Amino acid sequence: MTTAGTTAAKHHLGVRKLLALADFRRLLASRLAAQWGDGLFQAGLAGAVLFNPERHADPLAVAAGFAVLLLPYSIVGPFAGALLDRWDRRRVLVVANLTRAVFVVLTATAVGLGLDGVPLYASALFVTGVSRFVGSGLSASLPHVVDGDHLVEANAFVTTLGALTAVLGAGCAVGLRSLFGSGDDGSAWTTAVAVAGSLGAAFLASRFARGALGPDEVDEPRRTVTAVALGLLDGARAAWRAPTVAAALVALLAHRLAFGASLLLTLLLMRHTFTDHGPFKAGLAGLGEVAVAGGAGILLAGLVTDRLVDLLGRRGTVCAALVLAAATQLGLGLPMLLPTILAASFVLTFAGQVVKLCVDAAVQGDIGDEVRGRVFALYDTLFNVTQVAAVTAAAAVVPLDGRSPGLVVAATVAYLLGLLGYLLLDKRTSAATHR
Repeated sequence: MTTAGTTAAKHHLGVRKLLALADFRRLLASRLAAQWGDGLFQAGLAGAVLFNPERHADPLAVAAGFAVLLLPYSIVGPFAGALLDRWDRRRVLVVANLTRAVFVVLTATAVGLGLDGVPLYASALFVTGVSRFVGSGLSASLPHVVDGDHLVEANAFVTTLGALTAVLGAGCAVGLRSLFGSGDDGSAWTTAVAVAGSLGAAFLASRFARGALGPDEVDEPRRTVTAVALGLLDGARAAWRAPTVAAALVALLAHRLAFGASLLLTLLLMRHTFTDHGPFKAGLAGLGEVAVAGGAGILLAGLVTDRLVDLLGRRGTVCAALVLAAATQLGLGLPMLLPTILAASFVLTFAGQVVKLCVDAAVQGDIGDEVRGRVFALYDTLFNVTQVAAVTAAAAVVPLDGRSPGLVVAATVAYLLGLLGYLLLDKRTSAATHR
């Protein structure tokens, strides 16, 4: 472990050498299959609820959709963290992916039958909830297939490629909707295709040897119920004891607050206000372009974050990303024009992904393996609760057409407050170093 968080980036394996590691390739393939399915499922469900001519969506409906997609991560998070530090992570990945496949089919069936409200949202809640075991398990397992000195670059590579694969899955959903149709039947078939990602991820995870992904030791109460109850608290204590992790989490939560509000505005603008503008499209096609712009930002972050950490250190990199995001909110978000919204999507996603990669590296490098799963669970819980809270609060005040300069300014302030909080918490690192 390193205090400053920069040592891990000093020696670069390179993508070719990373891919030469058989266990790394297998874990990466399982991640990509799972994230492709997640991207397709979420885009298919969003299309079914938000851009379905047979259904109506206002800001509160959008907020409800985000709650369905994200809150299960928070509900399941404590369970996932405790059990990932207690159970064989290989088994967790296999069983969770198979369980998710079942609920993907149930959700698609609910969409096809025209069900709304509780029946539809309950099945979708199970899909996204079970996904937490998969996501947390994959992140907690990475240090078992890559040496600690190369975690920053390995994490940047798999996180970036995984996020791009999720964007690809979302793009596949858009294409499938044009093939199957945009009504309930077409949305159901589109959503059902996501089952292939879950089944593929389960198969790939099953090829690991038992115990190969950890945990190496169990530092928990014997009773599972007690372990689950204490999981989130244990994760919070471990994160607080690692100043680099606590500070990085504050920075990331500021991004999710601002990004959540911006995302709601973008959805409403695309649906109710924007019209096609030259090569730029509105509606669901416009959201596809936003996803592509965001994917490009994620790709750029994956390519440069490791080098930025070498050049600026983790602290300087996070600060620069937050300042860039704040400037982007005002400069590109405030005009609320279709071209500037697309540009803002690229820059904000880039900045947010840079911060996320730094958080991932901090957790993987500065938290012990015996509690790492619980910290990742805390991370996921805070990450998603924050975005749902931001979307819900924004939905209460935003007009139907999405034009709300006040929310854009509030998002800018959130980034600046996140920067202040990061700097204050990170001071504990320097204080600990000089004791």
